Amino acid sequence: MFVLLLVLIAVLFGFGFLQPMWWAVAAVLVYGAIRQSRHRGGGPSRGGGSDREGYRAPRDYRDYRERRDRQDRWDRRYTRQNRARLRRENRRDHELHN
Repeated sequence: MFVLLLVLIAVLFGFGFLQPMWWAVAAVLVYGAIRQSRHRGGGPSRGGGSDREGYRAPRDYRDYRERRDRQDRWDRRYTRQNRARLRRENRRDHELHN
């Protein structure tokens, strides 16, 4: 998808030599692509050395917390359901090796 966008921008830039309006269209697409990549977290602020280092936007933390809570619920659910089976397997392994 990103490659197609780059090709489209290059083509529009080329058409800009025929009619300058296409340069404006290409510039708008470049601006939109940069904003979209930063919104997704792929911007230059991800690297080290920026003045925003260590900063997390509230939405990022909220996503992290929801993912962590879902993982905790999943771990609790399946460890409870499989606890007896895991004990039996551990007992069998222990008996086989002794």
